[in-house]
Amino acid sequence: MPFIDCKITKKLTDEQKEKLKSGLGAAISNMHKPESYLMVGICDGYDLFFAGKKLQSGAFVDIRAFGEVNPQDCNKMTAAVCRILSDCAGIESSGVYITYEGYRNWGWDGGNF
Repeated sequence: MPFIDCKITKKLTDEQKEKLKSGLGAAISNMHKPESYLMVGICDGYDLFFAGKKLQSGAFVDIRAFGEVNPQDCNKMTAAVCRILSDCAGIESSGVYITYEGYRNWGWDGGNF
């Protein structure tokens, strides 16, 4: 039950959003999660500031998952997400922050796991 929330400074085309969503869908296997349960949120044209200055090209990506998250899996996922953002939107990894959180309680379809 992963959720990947992407806040991106650049305005993306529908084609770029589809490529981003598909890339993240493939990459979630780095965390031993299936794409069939993945939800992705994309907020483009988002204002992000780093070191007191507005970023022209950057992203904040929040990855949440049911259960524990493994640091080695997160490291692989970070590399994959940065590659995907570079390929899809031309965003350099130096402008990307990524967070990870594992949850014990996760609801879906009227119940909790």
